[in-house]
Amino acid sequence: MDQTIANTSRIVLVTGPSGAGRSSAINVLEDQGFEAIDNIPLSLIPRLIEGDGAQLRPMALGIDVRNRDFSTEGLLELRRVLAGDAARSVDLLYLDCSTEVLARRYSETRRRHPLAPDETPTDGILREKAILEDLRGRADILIDTSELSIHDFKAEMEGWFARAGAQGMAVSVQSFSYKRGLPQGLDMVFDCRFLSNPHWVPELRPHTGLEPEVAQYVAADPRYSPFLDKVRDLSLLVLPACVEEGKAHFAIGFGCTGGKHRSVALAENPADALAQEGWRVSIRHRELERRGQPAAGPASHTGKASE
Repeated sequence: MDQTIANTSRIVLVTGPSGAGRSSAINVLEDQGFEAIDNIPLSLIPRLIEGDGAQLRPMALGIDVRNRDFSTEGLLELRRVLAGDAARSVDLLYLDCSTEVLARRYSETRRRHPLAPDETPTDGILREKAILEDLRGRADILIDTSELSIHDFKAEMEGWFARAGAQGMAVSVQSFSYKRGLPQGLDMVFDCRFLSNPHWVPELRPHTGLEPEVAQYVAADPRYSPFLDKVRDLSLLVLPACVEEGKAHFAIGFGCTGGKHRSVALAENPADALAQEGWRVSIRHRELERRGQPAAGPASHTGKASE
């Protein structure tokens, strides 16, 4: 399979529960210059981009659970194979949405859910989310459309996928737990387990690194500020070079034991600092997402696109 896939500059694999915005995402990517194809079977993708005549135009491929050969394992394996070519950038974009909002959308359109044609839409939504759970946790980019207007959604998509030469490279800063392994697609990883752990403070244990008292506790460690300074300096050295290389997306990960306290508090600070330097930054806290907490979005001081 590896030998039949030709070079393509960028491939975005778009998936997520039905009704979360996959078709809208495909349309936005097409407007950004991607060759876009929706509802494509996994088995056809290698043949689509193989051969000497394959174009270097970026591709956006919509993948649906209704496809006859769909499986989470198959999609993850396809991403692994495609990403095996160092000249190719491959992103798994997962569009998420709350069950309540999806059910409302189905009610408003009077459509039946494809996985529950004779049941309630909620039955199909829950069934589909269970199938896609592993993909959600291993996505390179996650966008929750629950509270986004169509205009906000378009702006979020353009922030991630605008051409690097036109609007700058998108930077993702993520926190995670080492117990669950590294997130896919990280370009730089920093281990935060050397810092003081709020888990051992009973009054802080139930809280997260997003809350001031936890962030202040982590920041009180004398190693915190020097570490952040070095991370910031290294990032500002590397990011412009990545733009020169034509990268459109760069991901930085911060890991700790549980992904709840130290890595979350750490990720928030450099994300904000890079945004103030003019980089377009989004933040994702993987383990908080697993607990159903709001954990993904733009940095609080999203800067203008870097040049």
